Amino acid sequence: MVDTTSNSASRFSWNHNHSDLKEHPIAHVTVIGTGNMGQAIAGLVTQGGNSLEVITAADTDKTVTGDIVILAVPYAALAGIVEARGASLACTIVVDITKSVNFETFDSLVVAADSSATAELATALPSSKVLKAFTTTFAATLASGKVGDLTTTVLIAGDDADSKALLGGLVTAAGLNTIDAGALKRACELEALGFLQISLAAAEKVSWVGGFGVIA
Repeated sequence: MVDTTSNSASRFSWNHNHSDLKEHPIAHVTVIGTGNMGQAIAGLVTQGGNSLEVITAADTDKTVTGDIVILAVPYAALAGIVEARGASLACTIVVDITKSVNFETFDSLVVAADSSATAELATALPSSKVLKAFTTTFAATLASGKVGDLTTTVLIAGDDADSKALLGGLVTAAGLNTIDAGALKRACELEALGFLQISLAAAEKVSWVGGFGVIA
């Protein structure tokens, strides 16, 4: 059930409670992007006891060292990152958070209806383990850990179960919940849900510090 205002946290399965979170593996994470989402995700990384590297999309002279690389950038920046860093991202978990929203109109996505930004990214990075996550949450709810009275839930899609489990453990170690949303093809639906949420916020029908929560 989706609520506009789970409580099942996990480590490597998706239903462990928070008492298990101390056992999560420590990861080294690179966040590319220093906007609101990048800062909020960086906060989650360190809150869970992981090591962190933060760079901007323009820092092409800096080597990416993370085992998990989170692309907290606009959709339009993905092509440049692939061009500059594609080879160095091979064999790395790459997390795409983007919404391919037409920001001129806030009325459509700019990818094909049966595709997603993440599908495009996975095609461009065939040797990476590409995931979709953080697309249906606003920065404020990641930072606070709450959507109204609900614990913030991060939906994760991807084709590699171990990569999803590692990212899920990182998120739950910071006190948030996760749901395995299925295969990478589910990124299409996650982007559509993220688009709906951002368009409602732009129209001042939901708050930028609120949005969609999950009751599980």
